[in-house]
Amino acid sequence: MRFAAFRKDGRTGLAAAGNGGSYSGLMAGDPAYPGDLASLVARGAEALAEAGRALSRGAPVDLDAVELLPPLPSPSKIVCVGLNYADHSAESGFAVPSYPTIFGRFATSLIGHGAPIVRPRVSEQLDYEGELVAVIGRGGRHIPKERALEHVIGYSLFNDASVRDYQTRTPQWTVGKNFDGTGAFGPVFVTADELPPGCRGLRITTRLNGQVVQDASTDALIFDVATLVATLSEAITWEPGDVIVTGTPSGVGLARKPPLWMKPGDVCEVEVERVGMLRNPVVDEAGERRAAA
Repeated sequence: MRFAAFRKDGRTGLAAAGNGGSYSGLMAGDPAYPGDLASLVARGAEALAEAGRALSRGAPVDLDAVELLPPLPSPSKIVCVGLNYADHSAESGFAVPSYPTIFGRFATSLIGHGAPIVRPRVSEQLDYEGELVAVIGRGGRHIPKERALEHVIGYSLFNDASVRDYQTRTPQWTVGKNFDGTGAFGPVFVTADELPPGCRGLRITTRLNGQVVQDASTDALIFDVATLVATLSEAITWEPGDVIVTGTPSGVGLARKPPLWMKPGDVCEVEVERVGMLRNPVVDEAGERRAAA
C-alpha cells in the first residue's frame, strides 16, 4: 500500500493506493477519516491495511492537483547516516567508516514533494543528496539484526540538501544539515511488504535539471537498513514513526570540479525504483543576500 499526506483548500487529508493503482482519500474531519499517517504507523501494519480499505472508499485524489506534505511531518527522531556509500566516502575525503556516522535533522527543516528547497541568503553552497528513508513501525532497543526488518514498516525518499560551508565549520555537521526548507521528504510512504526486504537491490538516482548526477544501487550501502536499525538500537530506543535517512551515493556537488551548487530555478529529483520520485524546485530565501559570516 502507498500513502500520501496532502493539503487541499486549507484542509489536510490522506490518500492511499494499491501498488500501481490510482489514489483515493478522505479529508480530516470526515467521519470515515482513519487518522494521519503518524497515528497509523504507531498502531502498526494492520491499522495501515484497515486505513487503506477505508481510504479506497473515498474520493479520487489527483496527487498533481494537491499540496503534498511530508509523510511524517514531526518524527520524534530523524536520524541521518553520513558516508554510507564507499564511493561517497572516498569523494568526500574520508575512509570507509567501520561504524555508522550519524547526525540529526530537525522537523523544522522538512518540506514536501513540490515545495521549494530554499537556498539560504547566507550561502551559495547548497548541495543535493538523494537518499532512501526507512520508517520505524515497531519500537525497541537492543534489536538483533536478524529481527531488525520486523521493526521497519515502510519506506520513502529524502533530499538531504546541505549547506556545505556551514556543514564544515565545525567537526560535527548539524547546522549545515538543518537550514529551514532543505529537507525534502516524500512524496509517498510505501509499506515494506511492497518492496524487497530492506529495499535491497533498488536503483537510486538523483537528477539536477534532468541531468543524472547520482546513480547507484542500494546494494552498495555500507550499513544496510537492518544493520542500521540493529546497531543504533544498542544506544537508541527506536519509537514508531522514527525516520532513518540512510545515506547518499557519490556524485554530490561538493566533490565536482568545479563544484555544482543548486541555485534558484533549478529542479532536483530523487528517485528510487519501486518507491517513487521526489521532485523539488530551488528558490532563494527572501530578503537581501549577504556573505556568510
